[in-house]
Amino acid sequence: MNLKSLVTGGAGFIGSHVVDQLIANGHEVIILDDLSGGVIDNINPAAIFCKGSITDVTLVNELFKEYNFDYVYHLAAYAAEGLSHFIRKFNYENNLIGSINLINVAVNFNVKCFVFTSSIAVYGQNELPYHEGQFPNPEDPYGIAKFAVEMDLKNAKSMFGLNSIIFRPHNVFGARQNIGDKYRNVVGIFMNQLLKNQPLSVFGDGNQSRAFTAIDDVAPFIANAVNIDAAYNKVFNIGSDNPITIIELIAALNKITGINAQPNFLEAREEVEHAYANHNQFNDQFEPGSVTPFSKALSEMWEWVQKNGAKESREFDNIEILKELPSAWRK
Repeated sequence: MNLKSLVTGGAGFIGSHVVDQLIANGHEVIILDDLSGGVIDNINPAAIFCKGSITDVTLVNELFKEYNFDYVYHLAAYAAEGLSHFIRKFNYENNLIGSINLINVAVNFNVKCFVFTSSIAVYGQNELPYHEGQFPNPEDPYGIAKFAVEMDLKNAKSMFGLNSIIFRPHNVFGARQNIGDKYRNVVGIFMNQLLKNQPLSVFGDGNQSRAFTAIDDVAPFIANAVNIDAAYNKVFNIGSDNPITIIELIAALNKITGINAQPNFLEAREEVEHAYANHNQFNDQFEPGSVTPFSKALSEMWEWVQKNGAKESREFDNIEILKELPSAWRK
């Protein structure tokens, strides 16, 4: 009998790559995605696709009744950390309440393991590099929502026996990333601007640092995690060990594209200046081996972006708070 897995956000960037790996592993995969960020072209034709939202309790329950899932891979979220300050209700309804809907039904249908992609946004201002032994201190509503789901999963384990595996990825990039969203995913934003011969939008002085991570170093491990008993009910940072500044990212893009793009410095926004993590716990458990060189992953994404063309930058239509909203995000 095939294992049945639900993947929320399976038409999105990381989710679609997780779906591919699960299908290669022999899982029957059902995707739940509202296509607010994902696209049909990302969907593996061997998967069953259901268009809908994790906020639709009736739909979620119907899916579990029909398929009786063994595993849930919950990747659906709107991961715009900076914008989350200004879309608080939307953020909590989608990233927190929607997640609780899934946890409730996972408990009721005795799911074997609930795999959740959290974020290093839960750490906020903390000693670097972030490690799983630190107490999270999220600084934006997105990180708050992610940490709340982590805490709820811990409670669901102690109260109902629901197993979970939590990953905290960071700054993942690669093919299928939504480059038409100006509020998130800086590599995609920059590549979209490069295709349009536009200067690259930099908030502040560009000395913020992040550890950018190739999708191939993330998705397969998320998919395979349910096969590692020792990983159950643990939290893992997952991503690159090598932080670079935004200015260094621009230099790397100019080198691989042959374009001499210039930064367009904008007013600084509210964000953690430096964010990168320790991955010892992940390395010990998953033994990942070699990682994809940054320049190789960047070149591969650029090739994909060129084939697919520039996208119109998405405007978020339901800004809830205009006070302190960066001018670049105003219509």
